[in-house]
Amino acid sequence: MSPLRRRRRPLLSERTAFWVQASVLVVLMAASSAPSPLYPVYQAMWGFPPVVLTVIFAAYVLALLVALLVAGSLSDHLGRRPVLLSALALELVAMLVFIGAGSAGALIVARLLQGVATGAAVGTLGAYLIDLEQAVRPGLGTVFNGAGPGLGLAAGAVGSSLLVAAAPGSLHLVYLLLGAVLALQLVATALGPETTSRKPGALASLVPRVRFPRATRRTALWVLPAAVATWSLGGLVLSLDPSLIRSLAGPQAVLLTGLVVAALTGTGGVATLMLGSARPSVVLGLGMGALIVGMGGTVGALALGSTVLYFAATIVAGVGFGAGFLAVLRILMPQADPRERAGLLSAVYVVSYLANSVPAVAAGALAQEIGLKATAISYSGMIVALALVVLAGATLRPHRPGSALLRRRTAAAVASHCPPD
Repeated sequence: MSPLRRRRRPLLSERTAFWVQASVLVVLMAASSAPSPLYPVYQAMWGFPPVVLTVIFAAYVLALLVALLVAGSLSDHLGRRPVLLSALALELVAMLVFIGAGSAGALIVARLLQGVATGAAVGTLGAYLIDLEQAVRPGLGTVFNGAGPGLGLAAGAVGSSLLVAAAPGSLHLVYLLLGAVLALQLVATALGPETTSRKPGALASLVPRVRFPRATRRTALWVLPAAVATWSLGGLVLSLDPSLIRSLAGPQAVLLTGLVVAALTGTGGVATLMLGSARPSVVLGLGMGALIVGMGGTVGALALGSTVLYFAATIVAGVGFGAGFLAVLRILMPQADPRERAGLLSAVYVVSYLANSVPAVAAGALAQEIGLKATAISYSGMIVALALVVLAGATLRPHRPGSALLRRRTAAAVASHCPPD
């Protein structure tokens, strides 16, 4: 049990609470991806252009980004449970808006609510899992922080697709099921332990702070394009892929759409689990190589009109999706002073979420001018170019293995499960 003194004895043990919060992370991510396979269905029902799809997608990402910046450290002051309870309640409201949606505008509102809820929750969930991991196994919280989002995104996309394929007229069913699970998790969270004490400074913590520590800036110049490449790929798959799959496989391809989303995010989650202890240089090379091969296969699939090749290429790209971002964190985080790592992580996520949304919105607008396939091919070329920039930077960067500073950071990296390169 945590040595922190608590005002009441919680009804759930720390071990049980850990698994509850691990499930919350997966379900929140599943809820965020569940609407993606349904976008073409909504588009056919309400007749809005492709650019609206990317606006709906970007509404979620930008709201999440703002919430992450503003509320990311709020639980350090108010406690984990109050922030998580508020986020889960807001996510439930988003499910109700989805159920009652009758226009693209309602979908945008629902995605905005989802973005705020998820952005407020993810940082708190990450800290809460690490707070509770000692009751289960040291290091397990870090593993779930890395793999949970990808696995949740995959589960949401596949589950949504299966439900709509089984019952085409039941668009609301997925939101009803998610809402029921979220309600149970809200109750379980209320019964769980608190792992932090309240402290002053909650209002001051709401002021966004984004900066890269001085020691990381030179490395960030060449390694951050890997984050941009991987998160841009996620933006492409979650925003335009439903329409692309529809164009390749026909209007009955709702299930295939979910499987393609899962091929990217699920493969990324599994890659993260498998590569968690590998050297960053190996992870980075594998990630960028997989991105290049995967996007090359995507271009070939679109040129040939092959759904099978498109799916296979997405699986390969999924390895790059997971490994590429993992490498960014493995390389950058050990270079920062421990007191600067939270700020560094926030800055990395700012870059990543902007890369996730801005190119996707631009692609949606471009698709109206040159078509979906031509836009996706151009987008794939951009991702390949970014991967090549990263590989070039990794080759040309200076190595100073004998410095005392690197030795100190190596020791810190080992202690925090982040093996340095």
